Parts: sequence; structure tokens; C-alpha cells
Amino acid sequence: MSYKMIKWLILIIPTLTIGLWEYVRHEFLLSYISMELGNILSPIIVFIITIVFLTKLFSIMEKNQNELNEAKAIQGILLEREKIAAELHDGIAQSLFLLNVQIEQGQQELDHDKYIKLKTNIHKTDAYVREAITSLRSPIHLHGFSWNDSLVQFITELHEDMEIEVIINWKLGEDALPLKEKIDLLLSIREALYNVKKHSQATCAWIDAFPTVDGWYCCVKDNGIGTQHEPRTLSQKFGIRMIQERASIWNWSFDMERKKEITYFRIQKHK
Repeated sequence: MSYKMIKWLILIIPTLTIGLWEYVRHEFLLSYISMELGNILSPIIVFIITIVFLTKLFSIMEKNQNELNEAKAIQGILLEREKIAAELHDGIAQSLFLLNVQIEQGQQELDHDKYIKLKTNIHKTDAYVREAITSLRSPIHLHGFSWNDSLVQFITELHEDMEIEVIINWKLGEDALPLKEKIDLLLSIREALYNVKKHSQATCAWIDAFPTVDGWYCCVKDNGIGTQHEPRTLSQKFGIRMIQERASIWNWSFDMERKKEITYFRIQKHK
């Protein structure tokens, strides 16, 4: 049902109701219902009809408005992803390429070990940036966006790369967060699991999420060696920085901690 039709029905139904009631009352019920009683019944009948029909129409209108807002949010996310991918390609990727060319030209002036180490770091960073660009430009399906579907999809990809068991204890409802905040939270969880996969040498990870009295709580933990035993790579620093930026935007509390051989990655929000 179109938005225009809903508006017309909202305007017409009360008018038709009172008109039809007055016609029936005067033509067929006048001998049974006095004028005083009829005048009392008129607003009651209009109110009942309004509650029965207009409440449904308002619900449809609200649903249509929510779908429109969601479509706008999805469009904004897609445009933002494309913009970030373009900035990465035009800025960092091309800068890395030029830096690689300059290092090749100055190879003779560098110590061999330093040269190899520098080349390796550049190649790793370049690979990470290009992987990020590919991920940003890959198609995503946000209609009917679901917590569980997104987590299961990523965990399946994780199993294909390496054997990590992921146990999910997810109690957050689909309506607990607005769409854009929901996506940012899932991206942060993905980044945490990427760190588990690439740096912690873990065999098992847990994802817990549940509502609290004044907000919600989400935690990713693993039984790996943690990341404090090795210097953080540029990609890891970049990922953590992105999570910190999301936390700042949405007023999340974000921290990482290692305790009793378990590494904790926690995000929570107090409303």
C-alpha cells in the first residue's frame, strides 16, 4: 500500500464512518434510537472504527518509514565504503608503490638485511591495504541484515583458512541497535577475530553478547598467546585504531586485557 493511499484512507475513513452512521440512523434506526442516544453513539462509533482501522494504517505507515530509513542508511554505508576504498587506493596504495620504487632505486645505499626487512614490511602492508580495498568493494547484502547470519558467514570463512573453533553466545536482539551501529559492532567483532586468527595462535574463541540493565555488553575472548609477545604490525594497529574510532562515534567503552591465559576484547555501551 502506497504512502499516498494510506494518507487518503486516514482522512476518508472517519468522514465515511460518520456519514454512513448518520444515514443508517435516520433512515432505519430513528424509531429505535432517540436523537439524544444517537448523538452519544456517534463519537463512540467513530472512535471504535478509528481504533480498528487507523491503528493498522499507522502501523503500515511506520513500517514503510522504517524501511525507507533503512534503505537510506544502507545507501550511505555503501557510498562510505566506496569512498574509503577510493581513498585507500589513491592514497596509501599508490604511496606504497612509489615508496617501493624509491627503495629499489636506492638499494645499493642500504644494508642488505635492512633492505630485505623493509621490502618485506612494505609488501605485507601493501597486501593488507589491497585486501582491505577488495573487501570494501565486494558486494554486501544488508537487506534483512541479521546478527547470526553475518557471524556464521565470517566464522565459516575463518574455518576455511585455519582450524579455530568459535563458540557463540549471542543474546542481543535484532532491534537492540540501529542498523549502522549494528554493522560497526559486527565489523569490530570481525577485526577481533582477524587478530585472533593472525596473531594469537588460538585454537578456540568465544563470542558473548547480551543486554545489560543500562545498555549492552559484547566480548570476544580466545585461548591464544595474546599479542603482547610480538610487536604489533601496521595492519593490527590500523584495525585497533578503526575500532577505537567506532567506539568514539557510538560512545562505546572498548578495552583489551589478558588474564589467566585468556585474552579479552570487550565492547560495552551504557545508555
